Amino acid sequence: MTQQHASFDILESLLRERYSVRAFKPEPVPRETIDRVLTAAQRTASWCNSQPWQVVIASGEAKERFRKAIYAEASSGAPQDGDFEFPREYLGVYLERRRESGFQLYNTLGIVRGDKAAYARQALENYNFFGAPHVAIIHTDEALGIYGAIDCGAYVGNFMLAAQALGLGTIPQAALARHSGMIRRHFGIADDRRVVCGISFGFADHAHKINSYRTSRASLAETVMFVE
Repeated sequence: MTQQHASFDILESLLRERYSVRAFKPEPVPRETIDRVLTAAQRTASWCNSQPWQVVIASGEAKERFRKAIYAEASSGAPQDGDFEFPREYLGVYLERRRESGFQLYNTLGIVRGDKAAYARQALENYNFFGAPHVAIIHTDEALGIYGAIDCGAYVGNFMLAAQALGLGTIPQAALARHSGMIRRHFGIADDRRVVCGISFGFADHAHKINSYRTSRASLAETVMFVE
């Protein structure tokens, strides 16, 4: 096997094995491990090499203070103030995929289909960071617009792959960005920064049933058009 094939096999394995972790062990990740993840993710490509991402990582007591604050806001029914528009609606195959993913989650937890109160309680677990010992907030420069956010999306993908390679679990969370104003105030982030998402991370609790299912992926025939 050539070195190139071996490298691709490793990448393919990391992509295949990564999933959104929704139950974490409480023990913190060593700082040197977090630094390795961040250093690898910093190699992410960006438009004009702008590298627009800035990252706030809360751990320990700082994470707990943030958890309590954002959970209180999310559960109070306070108006959402995300910096980017959320999807207007899901239609067709996008709605089918969303439902499939949601029902996998609810079935795994034994939540009865149509139990909206249970759905809401589970959604609020986003703001408990699913028990993760660390949470990262990813934000970009307002002037760079949607393309700054796209660059941050690439950064998030590389962050997750680097974490997977070091034995960590992650979950990217757009839900946190629904409370962008609160996040800026809490961490003292400048008004010209826009919150893209959060990433909760740590060591996955593989014994928890919520981590037992995996979402499906569309085929190439569904997503790619070749023109020759």
